[in-house]
Amino acid sequence: MKGNIAVAAAVAVAVAGWVFAISWPATAAPITTNTALPVAKGEYVFREQAIFNQSGDDPSGLERDRRVSISATVLGYGLTRNLALFGVLPLVHKRLEFPGLGVTRQAGGLGDARLFGRYTVFQQNLPGQTFRIAPLVGIELPTGENTERDGLGRLPMAVQPGSGSWDPFVGVVTTYQTRDFEIDVTASYQANTEAADFEFGDVARLDGSLQYRLWPRELSDDTTAYVYGVAELNLIHQEKNRFLGASNPNSGGTTLYGLVGLQYVDQRQIYEVGVQLPLVQDLDGTALERNYIVRGSIRLNF
Repeated sequence: MKGNIAVAAAVAVAVAGWVFAISWPATAAPITTNTALPVAKGEYVFREQAIFNQSGDDPSGLERDRRVSISATVLGYGLTRNLALFGVLPLVHKRLEFPGLGVTRQAGGLGDARLFGRYTVFQQNLPGQTFRIAPLVGIELPTGENTERDGLGRLPMAVQPGSGSWDPFVGVVTTYQTRDFEIDVTASYQANTEAADFEFGDVARLDGSLQYRLWPRELSDDTTAYVYGVAELNLIHQEKNRFLGASNPNSGGTTLYGLVGLQYVDQRQIYEVGVQLPLVQDLDGTALERNYIVRGSIRLNF
């Protein structure tokens, strides 16, 4: 069940990713976290991201295998010079298999949407570089189904497309950008509430991203396309899930992820791919570990 929240956090709050294109032409952007760079007033940013993750070792001995596929559509709008509004709408498919028992439980459909605003409170622009700080606040909406059933009865919450709860989140993102590289750091917290006697544990995370220009090594006036290498770290801590007010000892814990990726950037679009691996997994009880996450997306500014 912990994995459901971790995936949701990776998508939006991040999808964490909360990852969005930026309105400055020909600049890179983080893959699994946000950026404080602006969305120009009256402009839109669009991102379509595909995410696939597979479980790793199963401490319970049941040989559980969990696979989650997500297609997340993101739309942002520059309402003012400093205020940008974003919406995230995921489509999900979750599959939990018990090979030794010959049992597979799965569901798919619309996941929980997310709405949030990001406001730039500080900016310092110097020749060839900028530094910005932007708090954000939003809410995850219960647009996904949380009462799906199969022949064995109601599906566990780890397989449900949605949580059924209204979950607020806050954060702050800082960005430092030069002509050669960009660094983004985001700290965020999501307070998950109860729905149908179940409550996912709250999630705190710290995300960092470095994008470094690999090509071309020298810039010229007619340069319009770039290739960036991306390296990211994501530290995620989740509290234990609760059912009927009692905490589940086999949920929650802390995971440190590392990601490496590539981006192709031109004046109005970004193509990117990245592989995310757990570097440290300190999970509680028999919570199911994760093996890897693959991400790919396209971003458009218009």
